[in-house]
Amino acid sequence: QVQLAESGGGLVQAGGSLRLSCAASGRAFSSYVGGWFRQAPGKEREFVAAINRSSGSTYYADSVKGRFTISRDNAKNSVYLQMNDLKPEDTAVYSCAADLTWAGYGSRWFPHFWGQGTQVTVSS
Repeated sequence: QVQLAESGGGLVQAGGSLRLSCAASGRAFSSYVGGWFRQAPGKEREFVAAINRSSGSTYYADSVKGRFTISRDNAKNSVYLQMNDLKPEDTAVYSCAADLTWAGYGSRWFPHFWGQGTQVTVSS
């Protein structure tokens, strides 16, 4: 079992930046693939980014490639999402997620462990 808690959400103007953090507790987080999903009002939850156990590989949704960067610090049991050049369409609740396995594609990854989520609002 692993417990996840996000922080760092908020209100930002378009073109601005935010950094989300996800702190994990429980079993060694280094054993888990870590990632981020988001859900906008009236829309389905969508995959944003994931990072493998050793930070050797990262995966991104096409909509955030080149703007968002996922990273992790296993010594701190944490995963981060640096979001740059934010757009109003990035407005959503962002949730941290983790699982022992990676499905190969973000759309096919259904993590077992989730955080509560943090609101990100981008104003135009």
